[in-house]
Amino acid sequence: MTRTVSAARRFAAPSQEQIVLVAILIATAIFAVLLPTFLTFGNIFALARSISILGILSLGMGIVVIARGVDLSQIAIMASTAGITAVMLNSGVPLAVALVAGFALALAIGALNGFMIAYVEIPALFATLASGLLVVGVTRALVMPQLLVYLNDGETFVGTLGENLSWGLPVPLIVFAVLALIVHLGLSRTTVGRFIYAHGDNADAARMTGISVRPLTMLEYAVSGAIGYVGGLVMLGSTSLMHLQVVDSTLIFDVILVVVLGGISLVGGRGSVGSVLVGALLIGVLLNGMTILNLDTQTQDICKGVVLLAAIVIDSFLHRKDDETAKQGE
Repeated sequence: MTRTVSAARRFAAPSQEQIVLVAILIATAIFAVLLPTFLTFGNIFALARSISILGILSLGMGIVVIARGVDLSQIAIMASTAGITAVMLNSGVPLAVALVAGFALALAIGALNGFMIAYVEIPALFATLASGLLVVGVTRALVMPQLLVYLNDGETFVGTLGENLSWGLPVPLIVFAVLALIVHLGLSRTTVGRFIYAHGDNADAARMTGISVRPLTMLEYAVSGAIGYVGGLVMLGSTSLMHLQVVDSTLIFDVILVVVLGGISLVGGRGSVGSVLVGALLIGVLLNGMTILNLDTQTQDICKGVVLLAAIVIDSFLHRKDDETAKQGE
């Protein structure tokens, strides 16, 4: 009887994704009433463009959080590797060489993060925070002393990543959609994807079933770094520049906000690409509406902080740890 009641409650309780979808509809309705231009095609395309980079980065962060980790170095990897790629292109390095070098560097930094976490057993929070500071420092000292690099006008491929198609659809949105499909298939249709969920759900149990958790951790962070690099290329194409001070912005918190708000549980083992999609859409709607309303940065940060806190509370309520699970990863 108890099991039946419990199952009925779980069936009746809305998922976090469903809650966020309702919030999206409510926010859209409110902004549509307050702002006559909110639902115009121009603003919808601007909204799609704005959530693309955030969504791309959130895909990488989502993989790490599903595995019960966190990657605070992601924005540093994004800015540094994309900036280095721009410097190489401006210096006449062939496009393929510059892209492969930047991608390989992002993979290597991410894998190093995973190595420190899995083998040296440094907590993910501190390992990725330290590596992010190190990456930016080295990049500034050796490659970008001015903190800023502009992309030459003659570079067409990277520039195309920030443009619109002839009928208005932003290329960044297409990149986001393709990458989301790849990550979805990787998580839901492959053995490695199932291993990532098992790792996040219970690392000790995953290890006992024969999963090589340590190499898997390195892979998770390497993928996060690589996806960060893709986001950096899209940002570089959209703005024709890369500034290392983006690392000091609230972008990393926006990424975490998207992931947690969308329903990827901080306790690990739960969430999907769909979680990233709804989270990115809600944050995009909120930021777009607040920007059109000319709300200052402080007010926007307060709103985002309240939303993040609410998301954490909802996550804690919907995905409670039992005593055994709480011990994992400590």
